[in-house]
Amino acid sequence: MSVQERKERERASRERLIVATARELAEQKGWDAVTTRQLAERIEYSQPVLYSHFRGKREIIGAVALEGAAEMAAALRAVTSAADGLRVRVTALARAYLDFAERNPAVYDAMFQLDGGLAFAREDTPEPLKDAFAALLENLGEVAGDGVHPALFTETFWAALHGLATLTRARRLPPEDTERRVELLVDRLVVV
Repeated sequence: MSVQERKERERASRERLIVATARELAEQKGWDAVTTRQLAERIEYSQPVLYSHFRGKREIIGAVALEGAAEMAAALRAVTSAADGLRVRVTALARAYLDFAERNPAVYDAMFQLDGGLAFAREDTPEPLKDAFAALLENLGEVAGDGVHPALFTETFWAALHGLATLTRARRLPPEDTERRVELLVDRLVVV
């Protein structure tokens, strides 16, 4: 291995450590606790080292969001590939989405609530975000109905899931009714 390859590998490793530490700190104490000073302390590198990887907290949030999008896409595909039948698949998709949001609140915030400097619904949208949307579209496109654009239907279904996730987390909706909400959403929107 060349010196350059070793340096690149070490740099990538440091970057993964920064992102993992930011994510852990955000999940434990919230995004306000994620500062370059706190990160530098936790990973035992200087702040200038952090800035050599990320220009600031916004880019770190973006990196966490991209990692989360990849994880969400994998989780959605895993549950839907094991589901038998369209209604079962869409129900599993909705449950997996809401479960991801509940289990990973700081990551979910990085993906959809905070400014990570990422473009959505544009040509320059990063691939992990496109892939997370594709994981939804793959399962919802065929239930859009006649005359309804599959991507538009998917956006609307996603918006409903996002609303359920954020309102439940904010205790604006009682969490014990989540399953009934999923069933209602699927029953009203999935016409088989």
